[in-house]
Amino acid sequence: MVNSIHEMIRASFRCEDMVKCVLGLKSLDIDAYKALLTSGPQTAEKLGEILNRERSTAYRSLQNLIACGIVYRETHSIESGGYYYEYVAIEPQEMKTMVKKNVDEWYTQMNDLIEKMDDKMNDLIMRTDDEGECT
Repeated sequence: MVNSIHEMIRASFRCEDMVKCVLGLKSLDIDAYKALLTSGPQTAEKLGEILNRERSTAYRSLQNLIACGIVYRETHSIESGGYYYEYVAIEPQEMKTMVKKNVDEWYTQMNDLIEKMDDKMNDLIMRTDDEGECT
């Protein structure tokens, strides 16, 4: 995985890498999302079996996916009492729209910072002491 935008530009960056970067996900999270897309709604236990991971590991990935908005959970009642959760992935087109919106917002914020860069650099230069260290 690349560590900077400079490296990203020069690396063979894949769509999956971009989604992980933009949404703050791990490879296992992406695998869980893909599994939900291909297998349909699943419980954390069943997803763990599909991913060959413990239920708790699958659950952590599901929580990451819910936090970024590409998975949601549905509550189902059990006739004899109680309930269980199934986790559902949003459609890839919706996820694409979400990722694009995040990138657009980031781009706008970065451009705003770049526009303010001259003022910040002047402030930094003015605060530099005789030894070249910032005070």
